[in-house]
Amino acid sequence: MNSTNKKTRRKFLHDTALLTAGITSSGIATGCTSIVRSDPNRKLNLGIIGPGGRGTSNMGGLGSENFIAFADVDDRRAQPVYAKYPDVPRYRDFREMLDKERSLDAVVVSTPDHTHAVASIQAMQRGLHVYCEKPLAHSIYELRRMKEEARKAGVVTQMGVQGHAMEGTRRAIDTIHSGAIGEVRELHVWTDRPNGWWPQGEKRPSSTHAIPDTLDWDLWLGPAPFRPYHPTYVPFKWRGRWDFGTGAIGDMGVHNLDTAFWALELGIPDQAKVIDADQGTADCPPLWSIIQMNYPARVNRPAVKLTFYDGKKLPPADLFYGEEIPSNGSLIIGSKGTLLTRTWHGGENEDDMFLLLPKKTFIDYQTISPSVPRVKDHHFEWIQACKGLTKTEANFDYAATLTEGLL
Repeated sequence: MNSTNKKTRRKFLHDTALLTAGITSSGIATGCTSIVRSDPNRKLNLGIIGPGGRGTSNMGGLGSENFIAFADVDDRRAQPVYAKYPDVPRYRDFREMLDKERSLDAVVVSTPDHTHAVASIQAMQRGLHVYCEKPLAHSIYELRRMKEEARKAGVVTQMGVQGHAMEGTRRAIDTIHSGAIGEVRELHVWTDRPNGWWPQGEKRPSSTHAIPDTLDWDLWLGPAPFRPYHPTYVPFKWRGRWDFGTGAIGDMGVHNLDTAFWALELGIPDQAKVIDADQGTADCPPLWSIIQMNYPARVNRPAVKLTFYDGKKLPPADLFYGEEIPSNGSLIIGSKGTLLTRTWHGGENEDDMFLLLPKKTFIDYQTISPSVPRVKDHHFEWIQACKGLTKTEANFDYAATLTEGLL
């Protein structure tokens, strides 16, 4: 089945407004739907919102379950998935999928940032478990609404921060919890992005282009302010436009800060300031920036100063004790030593995910007993949690708080 029953942009904005009142487009009050409880021995029935691009990768980690519906506004981008699963119903509008596919147990949201919240919230209000890509949402308001809706609905949620489940990350958490590096008051987190992946520091394009027949531009915009179609936005480079993405800090910050945030239970910063930046515009984040944040003291933990760098800017070289500086990572600086993380992205050797510095101080360091649970992988953890067999660590409560400090 290929649904072509098109809802208007006005209707999309109307539905988005209703979400702020806790009501679905079908008039169902938030929290009034029943949650689908899955038999642990039964495969989940999954709806994939955005199966093209990142959604395809997520499906690779969920192949043990049933894909029973797809929703994508870009037929060309989704075509490889449609060809692989020709009998699975497909929709342009995820709202139609949610309304019609009553046997769904859960959905996977792999859309651009600006539609994460509206898709996830409508799914949760129907009692569906949700896996949503990072960053969790496009604004602080959306983050808080998603956290609230997840609590009300009681569904299983997870943000796509895949490194969270890796053994290397969890061993780094154990190491920090053991007190090996002492009391932490200083963090440095960096990314080389955008690094050619998407534009930043640009003005809005002024040229006009015909909308491809395979793309529903109106639905792609969703709740974002209207602007004419331009090929620079779709399918990937929307990340460098404020109306759709969150720039390098939102796109990679959740990955690179995750280890420290989890280990230190950082919460939400109470201060933030831009130290330096280059060529930001009303339409795009700057080419690079250096931002400082202060996370207030927690119970038995001191305040922490975080310095975030993007656009290939880096912390002072002497903090690395002569070690090679990874393109993405973090320095967690304690009173007894430093833990250097190398962001999981692109790396396969989990033994190399972190180093204790200076090396001579930790030459006799022994691995300690686990302080956090181990899992097979990030997608598996969510599947098992949906079936009532475990819980997710990067759930929306955790993920919304992590992301809020970066927006």
